[in-house]
Amino acid sequence: MNTMTDIAALATAGTDTTDTSTSATAPVAAAAPTFRDELLAAGLLIDTGEDGLYGRSQVFEDVLERVNVAITHLGADQAPEVLRFPPAMRRTDFEDSEYLKSFPTLAGTIHSFCGNDGGHRRLLRALDDAMTDSDDDRSDEWMEQQKPTRVVLTPAACYPIYPVMARRGPLPEDGRTIDVMSYCFRHEPSLDPGRMQMFRQREYVRLGNAEQVMAFRQMWIERGSLLVTLLQLPVEVDLANDPFFGRGGKIIADSQRAQALKFELLIPVANPDSKTACLSFNYHMDHFGAIWKIECDDGAVAHTGCVGFGMERITLALFRHHGFDVNAWPDDVRALLWGDTAGIVAQGMATHTSTLAAAADAGADA
Repeated sequence: MNTMTDIAALATAGTDTTDTSTSATAPVAAAAPTFRDELLAAGLLIDTGEDGLYGRSQVFEDVLERVNVAITHLGADQAPEVLRFPPAMRRTDFEDSEYLKSFPTLAGTIHSFCGNDGGHRRLLRALDDAMTDSDDDRSDEWMEQQKPTRVVLTPAACYPIYPVMARRGPLPEDGRTIDVMSYCFRHEPSLDPGRMQMFRQREYVRLGNAEQVMAFRQMWIERGSLLVTLLQLPVEVDLANDPFFGRGGKIIADSQRAQALKFELLIPVANPDSKTACLSFNYHMDHFGAIWKIECDDGAVAHTGCVGFGMERITLALFRHHGFDVNAWPDDVRALLWGDTAGIVAQGMATHTSTLAAAADAGADA
């Protein structure tokens, strides 16, 4: 890696040594602002001082909530059971989920002080010592007085529902569809605004037999693509895999891709030259059904699948592609979000169904 001295030397190499004042004082071009810089300058995101942890403005939240309403209309005909959970779940359920086997670096646990007066005094002394240092250099010695609690931060919105479904007993004959939304946590600090540590997932989760879940996933690949098309954002659905950890991670990821268990809808967000997964379409097979002993009506282990909407990422994609002034967004996008959302979604679904039927007829005639 070049040091600053090396870079300066390279910059002046080959120049006339009798006239170094010009090169020494030449202005250095400022780096172009990043998408994150622009979002912060516009006040759409609020910098907290911690990478990947942001406040949101009223405008940002308004757009996000209107996208959320459109998603509700997109899934209304499925008559899902609506469940909402806090962004924390029981630690034993988290342990049972096997999340730590695959993603230990992303997990977030919740600790609290559980000590006595002596422990409190030690905590305060360590805290006083830490606060004499700058923010980045502060000691975390006071945290030695903290102990794990019985709850952890939720890594994915669907995780809390599986033990709940298991306690209800066998699924009905047609399975169950659950509508769930939650803040989620993943420990991956980044300057990419599309990779937040705390973010919201909206999910529709299907529990049933393999055929029911596979049909559900295909339906949502089509509906998710429709929504993004109505938002006038670029649509690209591709086979994907999760970022499994460890030496065996690549083997698991390759297996996941080989079995086509995960697809993602990709949209350029932070960088126009790269794409961010804004929706995911997942088939878990009987993984969660086996862990929590969720059964179908015939006693077979239930299969599960989900479609996940990255709410912040979709919102960021809208600002990336349509600009920061929502009043200047395309009329059709504004009509979808601030107009007859239900009617536009219904019309889009009807047109899509007609297109599929026409294609099927053409294929049959051929």
